Amino acid sequence: MSANPPALLDPPPARRESQPTPNGLWLRYHRDADETVESELVQQYLPLVKSAAGRLAMTLPPHVELGDLHSAGLVGLLQALRNYDPESGTSFETYARSRIRGAMLDELRRMDWVPRSVHDKARRIEDKMAELGQRLGAPPTEVQMAQALNLPLDGYRRWLDEVRPSTFVCLDAVHPSEGGETANLHEFVEDESQVNPTEEASRSELKQLIAHRLQQLSEIQRKVLALYYVEDLHLREIAEVFSLTESRICQIHAQAILELRSFLRRVEAGAEAGAVMRRVS
Repeated sequence: MSANPPALLDPPPARRESQPTPNGLWLRYHRDADETVESELVQQYLPLVKSAAGRLAMTLPPHVELGDLHSAGLVGLLQALRNYDPESGTSFETYARSRIRGAMLDELRRMDWVPRSVHDKARRIEDKMAELGQRLGAPPTEVQMAQALNLPLDGYRRWLDEVRPSTFVCLDAVHPSEGGETANLHEFVEDESQVNPTEEASRSELKQLIAHRLQQLSEIQRKVLALYYVEDLHLREIAEVFSLTESRICQIHAQAILELRSFLRRVEAGAEAGAVMRRVS
């Protein structure tokens, strides 16, 4: 007589399938498009919202509620689920992160949480970076920036701390559009699944320009940007990697982002693109 009945050794097939895989959920979602499957997918990808909210929250003042960011991120996740094209060649996680972060930034813009004085100070830094970068032919150091702004080094670093929020939401800056209306940069970015030869050439050139400028940044600036934007580490984790304070990592990040923005402004003005492309070629 067997001590283990077969029924106990072999669970019924229904039990094995009680926890659907992500691929299985996507197949059901595209086949049936019902709310139950959508809810399951939301739960599956909810960690993306929590991660994005946590990363943004570290750069924000205390009065910004984490719950507001989380709610906006959920809206972005739902939009990503409903608009994602599996044939685009982009993974859903990559697509969703962009939409989730964009929704959170839209909410922050609606709240108008960054004071005008912060934007003005960030612009002063960018203008001075542009001036020094053109004269030196390379990104200015913190010491050079402090001298140009007639500030002690620790004073310049305090400025970087003050403008830090604007360096984390630079894609959300409001720009004038045709007809005198305003729009943010998210509204200027076309669907990448739609290939336009002219846009493709421009995008390729822009990538080369940015890659060239990145190589001119200091090694620690390049590593901080790579760890934050590519490896998806939190600032606290990056600080541990370099045995520095989180505040110092924020200053390094801000200096690097402001330099890239300043450089791209000069490119847009036509002062740099030709010369840089000749060097890249």
